[in-house]
Amino acid sequence: MQMITSLTPPETLLEQAYRAILNAICEGSLAAGARLTQEGIAERLSVSRQPVAQALALLKSQGFVKETGRRGLVVSHLDPVFFKAIYELRSAIDPMAARLAAGRMHEKAKHEGKAIIKEGYRALRSGELHALVQADARFHTYVYELSGNPLVAEVMSLYWNHLRRAMGEVLQTKGEGKIVWGEHEEIFDALVTGNAEQAGRMAEAHVRSAVGRVLSVVEARAKASNE
Repeated sequence: MQMITSLTPPETLLEQAYRAILNAICEGSLAAGARLTQEGIAERLSVSRQPVAQALALLKSQGFVKETGRRGLVVSHLDPVFFKAIYELRSAIDPMAARLAAGRMHEKAKHEGKAIIKEGYRALRSGELHALVQADARFHTYVYELSGNPLVAEVMSLYWNHLRRAMGEVLQTKGEGKIVWGEHEEIFDALVTGNAEQAGRMAEAHVRSAVGRVLSVVEARAKASNE
């Protein structure tokens, strides 16, 4: 008899509320500076205030929302210093992850990587912003997970959600998406050949290329919020 696989537990109300609010922030439907109330969000999500309060507390601890005194909780503005710190972290982690991943490229991983590259170019052709951002994050998550170091994927998952807030604007800029996916493809090709050093160099160059594009968006938004 074939073994019965275990069921994936359903998301709790807290997890659902957290994901809904986080996605709204990252995708821009909850803009920077927008005021957040437990009552309003609970009503929109058709849940009680308790899971919303817990979700907002978690988002506050992660820097997505902040307390502003009389206005209460608001969506945090993008902070150039914080984003620069993310890229300093990525400049160390991404090349390491790529080098490790190059030694773990089994056939299933190759097929998965090819599918992600195709997904990225498909999103690029469609011009659908959400699909572009999602594919971009998926490629990097793929490399992190393939590295075999569970701490890499765990640590970077949080910071990629912060990056999602700026990546949409970057990828909308004419020609940028093509550059990004060309670099992704170069990294993937190095992984397929098992060339760890080449994969690491490509990943490092990709981070250097990305930091200027993202920081320019973040700095422009920060300047606008202060005017």
